[in-house]
Amino acid sequence: MSDTNLPLAGIKVIDFTGVQAGPACTQLLAWFGADVLKVERPGVGDVTRRQLRDFPDLDALYFTMLNSNKRSLELDTKTPEGKAIMEKLIREADVLVENFGPGAMDRMGFTWEHLQELNPRLVFGSVKGFNEQSSYSDIKVYENVAQCAGGAASTTGFWDGPPTISAAALGDSNTGMHLAIGILTALMGRAKTGKGQKVSVSMQDAVINLCRVKLRDQQRLEHVGYLEEYPQYPHGTFTDVVPRGGNAGGGGQPGWILKCKGWETDPNAYIYFTVQEQDWGPTCQAIGKPEWADDPAYATARARQPHIFQIFDEIEHWLADKTKFEAVNILRKFDVPCAPVLNMKEIAYDPTLRASETIVEVEQKKRGKFLTVGSPIKFSSFTPAITGAPLLGEHTDEVLARLGYSAGDIARLREKKVV
Repeated sequence: MSDTNLPLAGIKVIDFTGVQAGPACTQLLAWFGADVLKVERPGVGDVTRRQLRDFPDLDALYFTMLNSNKRSLELDTKTPEGKAIMEKLIREADVLVENFGPGAMDRMGFTWEHLQELNPRLVFGSVKGFNEQSSYSDIKVYENVAQCAGGAASTTGFWDGPPTISAAALGDSNTGMHLAIGILTALMGRAKTGKGQKVSVSMQDAVINLCRVKLRDQQRLEHVGYLEEYPQYPHGTFTDVVPRGGNAGGGGQPGWILKCKGWETDPNAYIYFTVQEQDWGPTCQAIGKPEWADDPAYATARARQPHIFQIFDEIEHWLADKTKFEAVNILRKFDVPCAPVLNMKEIAYDPTLRASETIVEVEQKKRGKFLTVGSPIKFSSFTPAITGAPLLGEHTDEVLARLGYSAGDIARLREKKVV
């Protein structure tokens, strides 16, 4: 499918974002065909261009992996000339996305009311740490703050340890994905009404959305006083809040991370093993315990729960001479829900992830080739082509010329450090 035939071709997006949540949203739109113009501070750009660099003087992977398929315009919107250029861009844009701190857009003079005056059809996407009704709405938020405020940290980890942060970007990239859904919905709404609207997603709200099963558990706990699928049942005690459940499954099917051959030297020589109620008989066959299938002490989920860790210990004995990959290849034949614990190197070089373009190799100006994620969303009629991220200000002259600025005008703007 050519670029002009991509689903979002013709949609103009002003990317007024930095770091991760906003860029993750706009990158997704760019992958699907939108023309995404990243507006950056002259000479500085997105802060992630310089954060955690692996090569001096090159854009960091932190930036390149969140800004592929975009264009870059250097622009100081705090100057009168820069604000005028920004207003011209807004008048012709379909979408504007920002994730500045609370009140920053208003202080720049780009209130929602002013944006509507400039372009009534504009869809304005905004990421904040907390929603406008929150008592914490003035607080600046980063990934781990959002995980704590959204309930994820309190329910992650082991019961005898502190709240734990997930390595998955539940606060940042997850919020960006939610915002992308909201923007696309607003664009569909505009097609019916002709009017744009503001779409807001808070990082706290996005994390809470992913923690809905824990909110489910809070209500169950208040009704019955215990949670039978948690490791604390039946021998431990429950308070009035959802506890940390270690590696237990959250959907009612008991599961745990179990050691495989080589665990003594390989910290990831493990599998996740799920005891699925409807397939208990085949599971017993798989692990060499066929007698458990009809034993009253093991035959039902309620009977197994009091000694679930003894069951897991027995399964670990069966796993002791098998690598995580060998174990999964056996268990899959018996429909046991399981997976090897893959480390990031294994993911980076997995041939199936490369074949599906979940992991892609991209050519980046100056850097050369690097690995990044491809679209996690797969389509039947096209595969998003992932291209390199823009250099800082790479498209400044092109954008200004299209807006009607002459070469002399652009030179004067450069002298004044507007661009």
